[in-house]
Amino acid sequence: MKTIYMDNAATTKMSRTAIDAMLPYMEEHYGNPSSLHTVGQIAAEALDKAREDVAACLGCKASEITFTSGGSEADNQALISAAKIGERKGKKHIISTAFEHHAMLHTLEKLAKQGFDIELLPVGKTGTITAEQVKNAIREDTILVSTMYANNEVGSVLPIAEIGAICHEKGVLFHTDAVQATGHLHINVVEQNIDMLSFSSHKFHGPKGIGVLYAKKGILLTNVIEGGAQERGKRGGTENIPAIVGMAAALKEACAHIDEYSKKVSALRDQLIDGLSKIPHSVVNGDLKNRLPGNVNLCFEGIEGESILLMLDEKGICASSGSACTSGSLDPSHVLLSLGLPHEIAHGSLRLSLCEYNTQEEVDYVLKEIPPIIEYLRNMSPLWKDKVSGKRQFFL
Repeated sequence: MKTIYMDNAATTKMSRTAIDAMLPYMEEHYGNPSSLHTVGQIAAEALDKAREDVAACLGCKASEITFTSGGSEADNQALISAAKIGERKGKKHIISTAFEHHAMLHTLEKLAKQGFDIELLPVGKTGTITAEQVKNAIREDTILVSTMYANNEVGSVLPIAEIGAICHEKGVLFHTDAVQATGHLHINVVEQNIDMLSFSSHKFHGPKGIGVLYAKKGILLTNVIEGGAQERGKRGGTENIPAIVGMAAALKEACAHIDEYSKKVSALRDQLIDGLSKIPHSVVNGDLKNRLPGNVNLCFEGIEGESILLMLDEKGICASSGSACTSGSLDPSHVLLSLGLPHEIAHGSLRLSLCEYNTQEEVDYVLKEIPPIIEYLRNMSPLWKDKVSGKRQFFL
């Protein structure tokens, strides 16, 4: 049975471009970039070139790029650095949103225990916030606003440039977790008023275990990993040259084809949303207009998402019921709860996330297989029978 992979928000297949770029640095040019001999300097040159390529994709200077182990580490370092800056200035108010990734939320919880005042803005039914909300929340003691660029579960794209402009007007640092957006949406950190930005390679067909923290010149980063003078002394540990080179190659390729891929993927996404939303007692989650090209997220009343996933897997379809980082949890998604969905409905979520490798034939197959799966599971559900009989009310 052919596997249909529609879980690209969790991770993506590595591109041939990334693999080919990496191989020489695993087989031939394996030196440590901190070494002074020729083998080491070849690695150092590759490191510099990758940094320049990544910077070009973001519209920033190469010196503003720090390589990390991924988006989570980059998020941690951004928040901790801003907090330290705020502490020195006597400013301890940080603004974020209720549906951030746990790399953000858990770090914010730690900062709260250290005396920082954390304010999480509500995101509303469509899963977004406005620049006006941010403006109204900023205080004299606000040091940082940090919001997702685009949500990993429901796909809503936030008004980043507008939020950044408000932050700059108020003299507040602005960070965005752009893990889901990088390589899929046009990003220019200068034009969009972004001071810090995090992303992870494996979301755009690069290798796992490598990411980036962009920090505007003048922002003093606080080390999260000590150990050496690598990355301008702000991230200890020998740089993973094969992964860095692979990430740069994948990002460069993705950015060169953003418009082409977005057009194709968005069309497939819309077909899935149109078809699946016809299933009775279902709801599409997230902003229908400002949405990631590949994100499809719905809730189906009367069933649980895990059951849908198991039955889809039997049909060769890989999907998700939420973030891969919390897929082992029995609790409903905090993202869906933040949209105001009741627990019962949030449990019945399905996320399909597409990329340019997906085809029309795959979409047609998924649209054929999902409705009977929903019907089958509902027919087995005592809760659904109570709703149909009138003993319980429908939410959707």
